[in-house]
Amino acid sequence: MSEYVVIYEQAEDGEWGAYLPDVPGVVALGATREEVAAGIEEALAAYAEDLSERGLGLPAPHHIAGTVAA
Repeated sequence: MSEYVVIYEQAEDGEWGAYLPDVPGVVALGATREEVAAGIEEALAAYAEDLSERGLGLPAPHHIAGTVAA
């Protein structure tokens, strides 16, 4: 099982979004970060199932995340 970096972003209106840099097009939107975290897992699972049905697999993850102090 692979692990993918998830980018969570909060909009100015307080809503949340998430995307996977390694899997373009897999996104989730919601009112809370928790809602979006569940949504991105569901979106990735649905995308993986679709790829599997077509005899394909998810791309290998190649992004990593870190932080820097400023």
